[in-house]
Parts: sequence; C-alpha cells; structure tokens
Amino acid sequence: MIARVRLVTATCALAAALAACATPQAPRAARPATPTPTATPSGPPTLAPGPEGLTPVFRSAARTPAKTVALTFDADMTADQGARAASGERFDNPELIAALRGLKVPATVFMTGRWAEEYPAQARDIGRDPLFEVANHSYSHYAFTGDCYGLPRLPEARMREDVERAYTAFRRAGVPDPMPYFRFPGGCYDRTALKALTSAGVTAVQWDVVSGDAFATDADAVARQVLDQVRPGSVVVMHCTRSAAPATERAVRTIVPELRRQGYRFVKVSELIGAAGEHH
Repeated sequence: MIARVRLVTATCALAAALAACATPQAPRAARPATPTPTATPSGPPTLAPGPEGLTPVFRSAARTPAKTVALTFDADMTADQGARAASGERFDNPELIAALRGLKVPATVFMTGRWAEEYPAQARDIGRDPLFEVANHSYSHYAFTGDCYGLPRLPEARMREDVERAYTAFRRAGVPDPMPYFRFPGGCYDRTALKALTSAGVTAVQWDVVSGDAFATDADAVARQVLDQVRPGSVVVMHCTRSAAPATERAVRTIVPELRRQGYRFVKVSELIGAAGEHH
C-alpha cells in the first residue's frame, strides 16, 4: 500500500486526488439508487437520470456470466500546474498509450481539459483512435465537494461551466467525439454536485476496482491489486500521468495477459453501460 502523501502546498492537490484512487477508501459520495441504462440511436449509451432527476452514476456492470472488464485511465492535470509542466514535469504517458495499442486493449481515458490544452496532439491522437474513447474529467481538476483530498473546491455555480469548458478544450484539440461520461476529480461527489450537472446530460462514471497505481513504483503490486479485485463487469481506475503514476505501463503489461488467460475481454465503458441496459 502506498504511503499517504502529506499535503504541504496547493500544488500537491493533484497528488492528493491521485492518492485517493490509490487506496481502497470509498469515494465520498451520495449513493442514489441505480438508474436505468438507456441508449439512443444517435449517440452512445447513457444512464437515465437518477431519483429526482439527478445526474446518474455508473460504477460497474451487473454481475453476469460475460467476463468483460473496462480499464479506465485518468489523464490528470490541474488548472494551476502549467508552471510545473513548463519546468519539465510530465503529466502525460505516451508509453502507456503505446502499450495499450500494442496489446490491442480498448480503454476509456478520462481527460481534464487542462491536460488536453497541455498535450493537444496526444489528446487528438487518442480521441481519433477507435481503440479508445475520451471522456470528461473536468477542466480544472478542482473538487466538486468540500474536503476532497486537499483539492481546491469549485463553487456550485461553476460546476457545469467547468465540465463544458473541458469539452471545449477537447474540441479545440481535435478530439472528434468525446463521450457524455464524467468522472469527478478525486471521485468526490454529493447530491449538490449531481444536481448541478443534471443539465449537462452526462453520466457520472466511478469504479469498483482501485488499482493503487498512484505514486506506485512496484508494478507487480499494482497488478496484484487489480487482479485480486476484478470481477465480471468491473471498472478499473488507473492513471495516464507519467510523473505521478510511473509504474502503470508495466502493471498493464502484466494485468492484460493474465486477465485474458482467465477469459476476460477488455471493453470500453460505453460497452459496459450498453450491456447494462440490455440486462436491466
């Protein structure tokens, strides 16, 4: 288990949110009833609004005999980290993307708008590759609740704007069809956040498998943690951030062949949501 990173300045906010995904601690979240999956002929499958019309939340597919699993990768960068990128810190991980391509693994990349602005060519390249789908991880990587692992907090009035700003950044980078899926920074949300995003038309996507890749240097330990948790229909949270998750590529090279040996098939989040609709 990775040691907790002590928050000493505001620049540690991204590290704190990554650490949140590195431990099996449950996200701080409201727990609405599971909404009904739906699909439209003109777009990707989404979930119907939850109780009282709140933004729906998807964590994993129903436990069916179909052994499918979705690997998801958060491409994190906060709005105020430009100076760190300019000084040489790498928030991208092209080697990981190349590994996924080499292994022919479909994946969903939850990208911040700020990441897409910093690495527009990579964002465009990922977004135009049919192996991947790009989803929204906010523009700023600021928290949508209070007390979210030290992240700066967005006011309620700016929550929808932050999500829409990320989609604008994706379009400017050349991502043709970003998905209507949203992952809360740090995995933190509450009823207020769900209500604020209702009109954005997104499905919030959480996870049921914590990889522990944030700040990990032992790729085998990350792989074991994933392999011990995966079940049919699982959503695995990992990271596409070289400086903060340096062992992820190596872990993936162990995880993928082992899960395939066990009979699993890798899918994007959209396929899991679509399959959930068929079984509802």
